[in-house]
Amino acid sequence: MPRSRPFLLAAVALAGVVALLAPAVPAAVRYAALPRVPDGPVNLLLAGVTPKYLEHAPVWPWPAAPEDYTGITDTILVAQLRPGGEVRLLSIPRDTWMNIPGWGYGKINGANPHGGPEMLVKAVQHLTGLPIDAHALLSLNALRDLTEAAGGVNLTVAKDLKYDDVAGKLHIDLKAGPQHLNGTQAEGFLRFRHDSEGDLGRVRRQQLFLAALSSRLKSPLNVWRLPAVVGAVDHNMKTDLTRPQVSAALGALLGGPKVTAVTLPGAFGPGGTWTPDPAGIRQLVQAQFSDPNDARTLSVALVNVDAPPGTARRVKARLESAGYASVSIVNESRHASAQTTLSGDPGAARKLAAELGYGTPDSAAGAAGMALTVRLGADAK
Repeated sequence: MPRSRPFLLAAVALAGVVALLAPAVPAAVRYAALPRVPDGPVNLLLAGVTPKYLEHAPVWPWPAAPEDYTGITDTILVAQLRPGGEVRLLSIPRDTWMNIPGWGYGKINGANPHGGPEMLVKAVQHLTGLPIDAHALLSLNALRDLTEAAGGVNLTVAKDLKYDDVAGKLHIDLKAGPQHLNGTQAEGFLRFRHDSEGDLGRVRRQQLFLAALSSRLKSPLNVWRLPAVVGAVDHNMKTDLTRPQVSAALGALLGGPKVTAVTLPGAFGPGGTWTPDPAGIRQLVQAQFSDPNDARTLSVALVNVDAPPGTARRVKARLESAGYASVSIVNESRHASAQTTLSGDPGAARKLAAELGYGTPDSAAGAAGMALTVRLGADAK
């Protein structure tokens, strides 16, 4: 073998490695984050944004406008990454009807165009009672590119899906049965909603797709695809993720991921909307998403027993600005109490007392269905 042959082979191998890793380089440079097992759950809001079209263009179908991430949100998920490698997904139907903070009553998918990701985050926190640590808005192309980077996904289509939208450049023609979907087919599978199930069926298909994608990426045979997957997501995403949060997210994913998914409790309402069930949501979040070490994830009841009028409202606003997502004012009989008391888990009560700067944990029964109850005394501020 000529002496130069080993060097040539090494150069070719190095070029191959560089080409393989290249798609992930922009994200690696931006965040420079090494995996770190997080101290507790990390809650990420993931939302797919629908495209806008140049409606005055001289061609038909209208071409898509440059992505500015201000459209309505087709897909809304809270992804909780837990230290052991488990990922818990909470799917929120896009047609969920609610009182959106800063806007008023409407579908939750309208929060982003009305007030940007900040309004969407507040709406999700208000709806679920979960504090959101960061958000990521994904363009429509993210789904297609992600699926292609993963080499497609294998799943079972429950029934024939057929729909054509010339203006939206959406053509769906999938047959029932086991399928290997490419990027375009996966987009149609997830965007289809023209049957009796409407948005709820779409949520189920989203969960099925994510489980199939997770299974594919966990396979050792597909490790080489991960840089392209990272690049596909990063190229189609607008996010406020910080370097420590990326590090914690990577650390949480090292052990799996093991994915479980649930849908926001509720029922169909007028006009195909989804009417949330507050009691069911509170029960689900406390059972599957709450962190006993983070009082912000627990439902908090405020009771004014001996504080000046308006104190409960002020404390509620203060706690919500600190990230407490499920704070309610509850009425009880007033009585003389010089000291604020906190009922519920002693550890969480102590942390909340530290947040307030006053109050003492006690063993009294709390308000029904609430994890912590704060009875505001004369010392409340």
